[in-house]
Amino acid sequence: MNKVAALTPEALLEALLFVAQEPVEKATFCSLLELTEAEGEVVLAQLEKRLTSGGLRLQRLDSRVQLVSAPAAAPYVEDFLGLEVTLRLSQAAMEALAIIAYLQPTTRPRVEAVRGVSSGSVIRTLLSAGLVAEAGRADTVGRPILYRTTFEFLQQFGLENVDDLPSLEPGKAEKVK
Repeated sequence: MNKVAALTPEALLEALLFVAQEPVEKATFCSLLELTEAEGEVVLAQLEKRLTSGGLRLQRLDSRVQLVSAPAAAPYVEDFLGLEVTLRLSQAAMEALAIIAYLQPTTRPRVEAVRGVSSGSVIRTLLSAGLVAEAGRADTVGRPILYRTTFEFLQQFGLENVDDLPSLEPGKAEKVK
């Protein structure tokens, strides 16, 4: 197919992300737009910078990216679409989610070690809510499952990426890790 585009790679990427129904791998759009990985990262950074002043944001998780509405627009989008926030997490689920978010990828035994209690059921709740996902297996005895946060987690908490999580209080990070 002969592709003739009068648009910049940034504009083409924006169009692709706009119509994508799920997060897009960076390698996928780089290949499609005939960009090297470094060029793709430059285009992503340009798009991300341009979007910061509008109603859309570029959300990143590992090598995947997605176009989402700005967190400040959430109440309006919810009203417009007739959505109702129904996600209610228990204190235990919030604790486990915070541990996974800050230590990701991490294992259930590690979450339990930090919390001091069994966490299997709360992790199952987080999995079913789509806030965490399996991310492989640890290279330790028993090869426990690793868990990490998802795009749904970022969206629910109004984050563009996991680097936007608030920093831990000084001295707390050493105790958690």
